[in-house]
Amino acid sequence: MKSRRVDDMAEETTSKAKITKKKKVKTTSRTKVKEKKGVKTKASRARKKKKKNMKELLKLRNSIDDKRPMFMRQESWRYKRIDRSWRKPKGIDSRMRRRLKGWPKAVKVGYRGPKITRGIHPSGYRDVLVHNIGELEGLNPKKDAARLASTLGAKKRAELIEKAKELGIKVLNPRGLRKTKVIETPE
Repeated sequence: MKSRRVDDMAEETTSKAKITKKKKVKTTSRTKVKEKKGVKTKASRARKKKKKNMKELLKLRNSIDDKRPMFMRQESWRYKRIDRSWRKPKGIDSRMRRRLKGWPKAVKVGYRGPKITRGIHPSGYRDVLVHNIGELEGLNPKKDAARLASTLGAKKRAELIEKAKELGIKVLNPRGLRKTKVIETPE
């Protein structure tokens, strides 16, 4: 009796495996059919929406920034030794942690801006820190804008700005160049 049960169980498991394989094949064939018909995926729709709404989302981000309160550390207004920079209140009896009326607002996820606009410069470009020409050449002129590193000297900074003009890349901080006089020598 035991051997029959084991055989029956083995047959059931193999038949289940066959069924799952068939399902996988069906789902892959469906996706291929959709691609052939030209049905737009969610990602392509999202990209189009992103392009259209970027200016609106940047405006929305600015309005959210205006409404966002100044988050300050608990009791920082009371003692000079405590800096104003945000720290989460953790005390047992802390009124700020308990969010009582009349106490400053605490940081919450609801104050966050739109996900698409995070890390984007107000001009609409993605802000990328650049140290050399190799990093500059890897940027996309349509999406990225270069921010020159503060450790660059005047000579290297001038080279990078020239190269950025050639490539059509926007430089967010083109300042810090020396004005050099060109002296012509008669020959």
